[in-house]
Amino acid sequence: MVSLVAALMLSGCSGSANSQSNGAKASSSSAPAAGGQVMQKIKYSPLTGVSGLVVLFGAEKGFFKEEGLDVEFITTKNAVEALVSKEVDIADMPTTSAIIAAGKGAPIKIVSSMFRTKGPFYLIAAPGINSVEELKGKTVGAGSFGSGLDVYTQVILKKHGLSKNDVAYVANGAQEAAYASLTSGQVDATIIHEPFASLVEQNGKGKILAKGWDYLPNFHTGVLASRKDFIDEKPELVKKLLSAYFKSQQYAKSHPDEYRAFFLKNVKVDEKAIDSAFKREDVLWENNPDVDLKALQETQQIQVDLGFQDKIYDTAKILDLRFIPKK
Repeated sequence: MVSLVAALMLSGCSGSANSQSNGAKASSSSAPAAGGQVMQKIKYSPLTGVSGLVVLFGAEKGFFKEEGLDVEFITTKNAVEALVSKEVDIADMPTTSAIIAAGKGAPIKIVSSMFRTKGPFYLIAAPGINSVEELKGKTVGAGSFGSGLDVYTQVILKKHGLSKNDVAYVANGAQEAAYASLTSGQVDATIIHEPFASLVEQNGKGKILAKGWDYLPNFHTGVLASRKDFIDEKPELVKKLLSAYFKSQQYAKSHPDEYRAFFLKNVKVDEKAIDSAFKREDVLWENNPDVDLKALQETQQIQVDLGFQDKIYDTAKILDLRFIPKK
């Protein structure tokens, strides 16, 4: 597990894009690119862990440089705070975080959907537990309370006649922390991302009981957001960042062998688990930058029903989709 956790940290990239970790900013060159093109600086916070690897793959391929961008990749625990404090100019974040923050007055705008918008979450259980119904009276990990992981866990339980009060409902972290809590016996089941869902199948430590998007097909999970002042002052950089972002995603999906090699170079996980994860989540990798207003409405209603949101906000007021790449 130690080697796995270390491998999940984002690696550095060559070219005009720079990377960093643990909140420390990377250095950024102001030198013109080859051919005399002046590179424009932008501070971007992508997803962390395996979900953000495609962006670094794209940086290595030179897609950000092609747009004339000198990107400073910044890792942050709270994307909204990082935007508001001007630590970053644009960031990946949970859709609900962006809606609630902007709805309450934070000076941010949703500028695009991410490469996927449906929850890539799985409810996995220890050996011997073969159905969601069998979790009654068991210990279930929900990631962190109030998060999208929590939403999916509660909805899955409800669809099988259970509530969080029918189990010992605990916050056990995400990704490698959730995986470790299951394999060590601290929880009997947990909500989790890939590649851990496939990994638990490969090593016989458990099984998948439910796929999140089967239960919440319209719950919107990911957007890119930017500050209002940055959008007003440098709209061309927002457009260029989104262009490079989706070039990276589209290239990775259409060149699976090349991206697989990059992924395995950065994440030391069983290759069979990676292949299983890629195959299972291909349907989620839509690369559609558009934002569905009906999906945002349904997402907010679910949040309100669970008590995670006090009211439904007018998302039309917090969207600025002028910059999304045209097909």
